Amino acid sequence: MAIRQRNRPFGIEKPGVVRGKVVIIEERCKGCGFCVEYCPNDVLKLSDKFNSKGYHPPVAINPESCVNCGFCRMICPEFAIYTFEIKDE
Repeated sequence: MAIRQRNRPFGIEKPGVVRGKVVIIEERCKGCGFCVEYCPNDVLKLSDKFNSKGYHPPVAINPESCVNCGFCRMICPEFAIYTFEIKDE
């Protein structure tokens, strides 16, 4: 009977942390703030600048904290934000 290693239950490596990148299409944004409110890692905040429609689009203030959860992408009524996973090399 083989002895199980402590850091590798069932012989499987521990998964790493997923990293994501946020892309904001500022001209589509209507400044509702849903993406800012529902981001679990406080990656986003509403900026002080205006887009051409007169709204404050979000800006990523902590991009390194993004885990590609997709909440911002799912909650945005204008499809103005999306995320994708960054692969570690």
